[in-house]
Amino acid sequence: MPCEFILSPNRPAAPTEALVVSGRLIPLALVRNPRARRYVLRLQPDGAARVTIPRGGSAAEAKRFAERNTAWLERQFQRLAMHSSRPKEWLIGTQILFRGVPVSIKAGRNGERGFIQLGGEIVRVSDAEADLRPAIERHLWRVAATELPPRVLHYAALHQLSVRRITVRNQKSRWGSCSRRGTISLNWRLIQTPSQVQDYIVLHELCHLREMNHSVRFWREVERVCPDFQAAEHWLKQHSQLLR
Repeated sequence: MPCEFILSPNRPAAPTEALVVSGRLIPLALVRNPRARRYVLRLQPDGAARVTIPRGGSAAEAKRFAERNTAWLERQFQRLAMHSSRPKEWLIGTQILFRGVPVSIKAGRNGERGFIQLGGEIVRVSDAEADLRPAIERHLWRVAATELPPRVLHYAALHQLSVRRITVRNQKSRWGSCSRRGTISLNWRLIQTPSQVQDYIVLHELCHLREMNHSVRFWREVERVCPDFQAAEHWLKQHSQLLR
């Protein structure tokens, strides 16, 4: 895919033109980068588009490249609108995903102050009227660190794979990773997804112990151990903006 969705900070850009996307006129910055190997289209937080021009490329071809990808830009505008409309603060009454189900943050525990409820989980907070997101995220991270590693070990044993180390991290742009040394790293936000999605991500990373790539052989292995993986991929795409 020649396009990347990167919400990057504004930077000085070379000549700015315009591009029509679904009837809207948006600024288009053309930026030369002698180290770039291909044309790359980005959407910036302010709604402007930017094309990186590789060595030997031209501004004319960069603009044609952007025009060929206006449908992609429109999808990114929709994602940006969804992202900006989400509440940055989590307060009493805010709904978030937990194990794949939308749950509301509720106040109290048997009338006690300093606690909130989240889908059966009790979370201690310093101020129930303040932004609850940091406390809830720390709690969910702890839950994930307790529940996800045993799931990795279960599937590793089931498929006769050797895992050296398991970590649960705060990854920003991926659900998991697998190193050549046998370390499986998972995103704590998986605890917000359904169990079948968690299983898919675990199995996906374990498959890298056999194929350290995303080749046809790799995806055949994924399908063998997780026949419904496409449904899990679809769920993640449909709910990705609710998990950030």
